[in-house]
Parts: sequence; structure tokens; C-alpha cells
Amino acid sequence: MTEEKWGQLRTRLLKTVGQNNFTTWIEPLEFSSVDDGVALFHVPTNFMGNYVSQNFADLILHEFNLSGEPVQRLAFKVAANSPARPAREADQPAEPYAELTTAGHATGGTTDSRTDWAEAPSKSSASGSSLSAQASARDPLSSLQAAPLDPRFTFDSFVVGKPNELAHAAARRVAEGGPVTFNPLVLYGGVGLGKTHLMHAIAWELTEKNPHLNVLYLSAEQFMYRFVQALRERKMMDFKHLFRSVDVLMVDDVQFIAGKDSTQEEFFHTFNALVDQNKQIIISADRAPGEIKDLEDRVKSRLQCGLVVDLHPTDYELRLGILQTKVQMQQATYPDLQIADGVLEFLAHRISTNVRVLEGALTRLFAFASLVGREIDMDLTQDCLADVLRASERKITVEEIQRKVSEYYNIRMSDIIGPKRLRSYARPRQVAMYLCKQLTSRSLPEIGRRFGGRDHTTVMHGVRRIEELKSTDGQIAEDVEMLRRSLES
Repeated sequence: MTEEKWGQLRTRLLKTVGQNNFTTWIEPLEFSSVDDGVALFHVPTNFMGNYVSQNFADLILHEFNLSGEPVQRLAFKVAANSPARPAREADQPAEPYAELTTAGHATGGTTDSRTDWAEAPSKSSASGSSLSAQASARDPLSSLQAAPLDPRFTFDSFVVGKPNELAHAAARRVAEGGPVTFNPLVLYGGVGLGKTHLMHAIAWELTEKNPHLNVLYLSAEQFMYRFVQALRERKMMDFKHLFRSVDVLMVDDVQFIAGKDSTQEEFFHTFNALVDQNKQIIISADRAPGEIKDLEDRVKSRLQCGLVVDLHPTDYELRLGILQTKVQMQQATYPDLQIADGVLEFLAHRISTNVRVLEGALTRLFAFASLVGREIDMDLTQDCLADVLRASERKITVEEIQRKVSEYYNIRMSDIIGPKRLRSYARPRQVAMYLCKQLTSRSLPEIGRRFGGRDHTTVMHGVRRIEELKSTDGQIAEDVEMLRRSLES
């Protein structure tokens, strides 16, 4: 068969497979010869030959036969001068290539065509905070390494509470290794709730139990950067080989690829290829996959087919537990510093939105106290963290309190605002008034107007009544505390 005939055959393949598939998979094929019914092609990478044999072999064979060339099998061989081929292989004798039948299976060598002619990617051990070192060394795009792991982010340092216990249990199960139980594992939640901590903890645990496991952890931004770089340098085959040869792929902040169509398409194909190989995928996002705007439906569907776990906002007890753990770590650095009673409780109560801000506030507090040589008491805390405390004040509205109280007592919001004086409505109304006085800056007349135009003396009476009942009625005290925590979390 001549090069001219192969050119004509390529033109027909272009019309059949489309421009994208043709550019990616058919155009890089270098036709060599036809011998005894076997068509030999040179390919840039082992991965490409394997992919073409699995997805386009039947079509190429069909086109050969239509052109009058009696080809029964296809064979692929990595070109010795291919830049994607590791340098150490160039000095070695060429490996035997596998012949592929019309069904795409090897008929010569071993029964696994990939291991017969494609060197299986060797696993590397994790050293320090860098994973997939071997993959990076083989990767021509190695200017961007796998994201480093923080040695502080382990399961031992993760404080477990009710808002994150399910996510922690799921992460522990994945970190055990072994058969893949749910794929992918998707961890989602707001900023500073522990998603990245759990991702790092999984990676540390997996590589500690199996140092030869090929674990790749990176952010969605780094995934996109590698993809764009591969397109620019015409090294898409190397990109695909890198991401499809890992044992565990971990992508942080996947919402970053939303709206980036080409990156989403490549992520979609990478996802499918790894799932087909039964390789573990772990993803994190700042919201549920179905709620990520501009994320393609097919990507949302793939992310939702595994275990999707929400990390809820921290409650008071969890924040206090985190602070107590961090204090022990800080006292290793500042052994002479003492922290007064009530300071941790105050911080856990006031800084409720972000654990990172909470930890940063504690670090600043210890550093400041060390510099000025003072005990960490309430006065020093308020002076040192004045800006953080102001920024952490969440504006709670009267309407929000009314809605929470009505839901808590299972009554309609209109009954709290309305004129009915039944005890089943009056007591929740007084609780709502009390919380409005404690948690908002509204004056008594303003609060009264929000409760159906009531007089400020009615509000004052309700606030005093709840204050009295808190000391004598355990149920009321518990209700008020539960509602306050719910509103501040």
C-alpha cells in the first residue's frame, strides 16, 4: 500500500470519526507497511496504540478492505525516536509488538496486549510531600509537579464532630485501600470545613500503607494548566497517559473547571477511563455537584454516581474541640504561655464561619502573647483579635430568628407574628423576642413592630419572662441554647 492510498483512507476516516477524534487519534499514526495481512503503524506513545486498537481498529480494517487492501490485523509500535519514549529505552532492543485482530485483541505474545508491547508504568513510592514522583519524571509536562501534601493534615490531627463524622468515616474507608467500594468519593462543603484536610489525610494513609501506589493529588486549576500546556506543546498523548496510568486520582476544588468546556471534556474522558480500570477517584468541591453552575450535565452525572458527602458548618462543640487540639500544638512551641479559662469558649462562640480563620486567630493570639509577655486572657484576646472578631460577626435578622423558631416549635410563622395568645404560640413568640434582643442590634420598638406591631413593653415583658424561665425551666434553657447555636452556626 502506498502513502497516497493511506492518505485517501485517512480522508474517509476523517469524515467518519469527526475532526476532534481524527486530530487526536488518527492523524498522529505513521503508516509503515502491510505484510502478510498485517498493517504496521508507528505511534508516539504506548497509550495511543492501545487506545486506537480498542476504539478504531474495526473501522480502520474496514476502510483497508474497502480500498482493496486485504488487511486482517493491525499492529502498533512505538517509534524509537519518539520524544515521548523514555531515553533509556532508546538504547535497548525494540520490544516485540502485539498484532491486533479485528476485535482488537492481541493474537501474539501475551494475552494482555498492553503488557505485551507497552511497558507497564512502574509505581513509585511517595517521598516527603510529593506524590507520583515517577509519573512526573516520565511526564514531559513535569514543570508542574503534583501538589505537595501538608504533613499536618493527617487523620490523627482531624477533629471529628457531628457535622463531619460521615465525611471522616467515608475518607477512612477509602484510605484503607483494597477493592474500590464507591467511586468517586465526592467531599463538598464551604470554605474551611476540612475538605482539603481529609484529601491530604487519605493520600498520606494510602501511600504509607502501600508506598508503591501511584497516587496523584492536584487541584482542578493544576489539571487545567497541564491540559492547556499539553495542547500548546502538542503533547496530548503524554497528558492522557499520565492521568490514565495512576492508581488514585485526587482533584481538589473541582468547581474551578466549571464553564471551561475543553477542560471539562478531558476531565470527563479521564474520569471514565479510570472508572473503567477500577481506579479510585476522590473529588472535592465547595458545593454539591448538582449545584455547581456551568458544570456540564454529563460531568455532574459522573460525580453523582458514587458517594457524595457533605461537610456541614461546624457547631460550637466541634469548634471548641478544634481549638483545644490546636492549643496543645501551640503550647509545644510556647510552653510557658498560659491561657485563661473562658478564652477558648469565647473564640468558639464568636468565630463560627471558618475553621481556618479560627486557627489563624489562635496562632496570632499565641504569637502576640509571646511577644508582649502576657497571659492569654479575655482582655488580651479582644485587643489582639478586634478586627477578626468584627469581621466574624454575622448579621442575624429578625426574620431569620422568627423562621428558625417557628420551624423548631413546628408552628406557622404567621402564628408567631399574629395576635393569638395561646400558650403554644405565646411561649415561642417570647423566645423569638428574647433571641432578637440578644442576637440583633434592633431596638425594642423595632422588634415589636416586626412582631405584628406590638408595643415595646410587650417585647420587654417577653424578654424578662424568658430570662426568668432559663434559670428554672431546663427545657426552655435547652430550647434557647439550641436555637442560638443554630442561628450562629
